[in-house]
Amino acid sequence: MTTQNAPRTARQRARAELTREITEEARRQLAAVGANGLSLRAVARELGMVSSALYRYYPSRDDLLTALIIDAYNAIGEAAETAIAGPGAGSARARWLAACHAVRGWALDRPHEYALIYGSPVPGYRAPAATIGPAARVPLAFVGVLATAIADGEITTDAARGADGLTGALADQAAALSAALALDSSAASANAAAVPPGLLVRGVVAWTQLFGMISFELFGQFVGSFEPADAFFAHTIAQSATLVGLP
Repeated sequence: MTTQNAPRTARQRARAELTREITEEARRQLAAVGANGLSLRAVARELGMVSSALYRYYPSRDDLLTALIIDAYNAIGEAAETAIAGPGAGSARARWLAACHAVRGWALDRPHEYALIYGSPVPGYRAPAATIGPAARVPLAFVGVLATAIADGEITTDAARGADGLTGALADQAAALSAALALDSSAASANAAAVPPGLLVRGVVAWTQLFGMISFELFGQFVGSFEPADAFFAHTIAQSATLVGLP
């Protein structure tokens, strides 16, 4: 009878190693030809495998794309979470800024993986539900900073509630999302408070601005203006931290 912590068999280790080699080669092809050009046959050829053998690991190109997408979301999520939890992270504002810098650093180091998850959709590909959890790691990390800041008194109750004038559909959407996040323990630490709808909307404004700036930088939209974008980025995320009420 095996136990949960039993060592993996030689076959399991070999499969894990070959799976790693397949995804690494797929990432190289992603950088060379983009997601549209990714081919299982080409990956198999580069690894010296027959296509039929690779299909036992990934039955289709979409299965391989899904694996790459999940890996990328988890990697950028881990970068944000690590920055927030890092030693000496300090105030909520400092943790927020650290997460912003970590997300940008990951994107600049891995632009093709960033483009896979935040760029143009791959024609004909429909992401399965398995990608939802990994995709939520970055926004939940930022929500956690806000929730903990409320609990620790770094954002006052009045500032958290704000006077954003949310009405109609936006007010309903924000209230529903706020309630859902309050039930999700992964959105914040155990002592964190719920994030009110108005603050949540401001957080989403800052979050989308963050990824808009990164996309502009990676896709060459700052050429001839804010290039390099280091100073502009630092200034803008500081403004965004103030927008969400982090003193």
